[in-house]
Amino acid sequence: MIKEFCAENFTDIPAAIKADAGRIELCDNLAVGGTTPSLGVIEETLAYANEKHVPVMTMIRPRGGDFIYNDLELKIMETDLIHAKNAGTDGVVFGCLTEDNEVDEEALEILLGNSIGLQTTFHMAFDAIPKEKQFETIDWFVKLGIDRILSHGGPLSQPIEESLAHLKELIDYADGRITIFPGGGITYENLDKIVQTLGVKEAHGTKIVPLD
Repeated sequence: MIKEFCAENFTDIPAAIKADAGRIELCDNLAVGGTTPSLGVIEETLAYANEKHVPVMTMIRPRGGDFIYNDLELKIMETDLIHAKNAGTDGVVFGCLTEDNEVDEEALEILLGNSIGLQTTFHMAFDAIPKEKQFETIDWFVKLGIDRILSHGGPLSQPIEESLAHLKELIDYADGRITIFPGGGITYENLDKIVQTLGVKEAHGTKIVPLD
């Protein structure tokens, strides 16, 4: 079971790894859902996590708000991704949509083109895609070679327990072709029940391990 700890900067990472976090999603500004951390934070996190043999997934997101990015924002994301890759990150986390809440194919192609050799996660922007189109999106992501999809199964305003039925549909449809793992409202207290219900081997959260 991989517990992916969603970290805001470096501060809690040593405690999280000590508490059995098996992977780190490294972000800044979790108050807006996570943005790209500074290069200094990336480098220090990698130095520490590598010693502990814990992989680090770096968030590539230029700002809070929606996931519709203009050309300048996409250029920033591309540059940040290259810097994170050169620093030695194990993987990157991103998501990009059109105004119709479909995947921005051109933006995704650019980001994936710079992600060769890295693990890739499409983050919870996936949940903004209309549910009836999420299944064909999974098929497409499989063809593209994306490793994982992070999903809450519905709007973050509702508890994840209310989204489990749809998450299970997505996981069953993926059928091991791509990893779909849950996040958003998962804590070390409800983790076992959610994992058992969904039959997953990975889960994500800011409180997925106890830090005390």
